[in-house]
Formats: sequence, structure tokens, C-alpha cells
Amino acid sequence: MSGRTPPASRGVPLAAKVGAARDFYAPRAVAQLAHERDVYLIGRVVVFEDPILSRARLDLAIRRSDGSVWRDSAGLGWTNPYDRLVWDYNVDVAVVAARAGFDEIMFDYVRFPSDGDVERAVYRNRNALTKREAVPAFLRYAAGRLERYEVRVSAAVFGLAAARDLGIGQLPRRMAPHVDALYAMTYPSLFGPGELGLADPSATPGETVSRALRRFETTLRGTNVLVVPWVQDFTFTTPFELEEVRAQIDAARRAGAKGFMLWNAEGVYTDGALAPP
Repeated sequence: MSGRTPPASRGVPLAAKVGAARDFYAPRAVAQLAHERDVYLIGRVVVFEDPILSRARLDLAIRRSDGSVWRDSAGLGWTNPYDRLVWDYNVDVAVVAARAGFDEIMFDYVRFPSDGDVERAVYRNRNALTKREAVPAFLRYAAGRLERYEVRVSAAVFGLAAARDLGIGQLPRRMAPHVDALYAMTYPSLFGPGELGLADPSATPGETVSRALRRFETTLRGTNVLVVPWVQDFTFTTPFELEEVRAQIDAARRAGAKGFMLWNAEGVYTDGALAPP
């Protein structure tokens, strides 16, 4: 769940104070075990979607005009992407993971809300930044603080972010100078009818991934950032089974992607999806 952090982040005073640190695992022991088995370890930090911090610290939350916490369509509170204290909090958590031995820090939900009554969201401490400026500014700040720990820095972005401005602050070309990799969520179920020139992106998962990655290639031409697609391994409206999952993986390989990542919110993955090509 977003907002929760590993027990070592009790060393982050604010995480301990708001009750975010939980005894899920021992990060340093996990990192050591992973490295003994030649596993590359990525620490995912969910940034601005944070129901725990936004509830405990109203001053750090996205608010409504009446002063209450603004919530998205799932009922979750978000912290204010403009607030430097929110930046500090999330990078402090990332530093804990870096010190524990994680190889890479991936910032997820590093964006403004995309669903719910976004027109009624009230932001404080904007410091003259626009949404298009705030997200790259956060990543620049995070990369600067993490540099001394020699970890790679990355961010997850919507698969449509390279096709058009979604109004959430995710512009891949502006983000690219501050990260080593962008993880594009090219889940076909996230694309509506007609997106990418496809009548039904969910019905053609391989072609959807191919076209989405071509948009990223065009948008990021001339940069050194690595683009790695997330592959949909879950059913939303159209059933996704082995054939659909493999079609996406094959498309990523044909596009020259240096890997891919599977996503299933329940952590249950399709048998055979990771078989050799």
C-alpha cells in the first residue's frame, strides 16, 4: 500500500511519527540475500500518492477549498507535489534504501493526480512552479541527494506520457536528464479506444506496446535515458493470459528494450511468462 515504508525508515523521524514504518522485512538483509543470488534490487518509492502522510499531516496534503484532504476516485489522499517537506520525506526514505544496499531507487506516482475531482484540488507552497516543472525539479533534487550512494535513479511514467501532455507533470523529455531509466507503464488496458491509432488497444497487446515504445523513442531521441516497459499481467476488461502477456514481451524485445517488468497488483504472475523466447 502506498505510504507504508520498511522498518529501517523509522530512522526517518516523520515516517516514525506518522506510523508509516512497518515490519514488512529487513532491507539490509534482503539486499544481502539478493546480491548473493546475483539479483538486481530496485527499491520502489511511492511518492505523492500517500494516504498515511496526507492524513497525519494535513499541512502537507493536497487540500480542498474547505481545508479538508482532497481524495482521488479511489478515496486515497495525496501529498502536495510542490511542498519541499514532502520532497525531503520521500528522498529520506529513498536514502534509507540506498544505504541498505538497494541497487536502484524507482520513484513511482511521481506525478500529480490523474483521476477524481482534480479541478477542486488546492495546492499550497507552489513557489511559482508549474506542474510541468515540479516533477522534473523533484527528480533533480532526489538525484542530487542520492548521488553519493552510487545508486541508479529511475521513475515510473504512464505509457501515454510520450504521446501527449497528460496534465500531471510527467513529460519524459524533461524528466530524462535527472534519471537513469524511465519505466513506461504500457499496459494495454490503460489506453482508451483510438489511442495510438488503435481501435481497441487491449485487443492487440503486442502492437500497443510496440507503438507506445516508438513514441518514447521519438520523444527521447538524443538522450541517454533507458526506457523499460511495464508489461500487463492482469485482467482488467479484456482477459489477459499467457498469449497476451507474451505478445507484450515479444514486442518489447523487437523494439530493442533492454528488459521489461511484469505488473500484477496481487503479485500473482502467469506461469510461463518468463520462459526464454
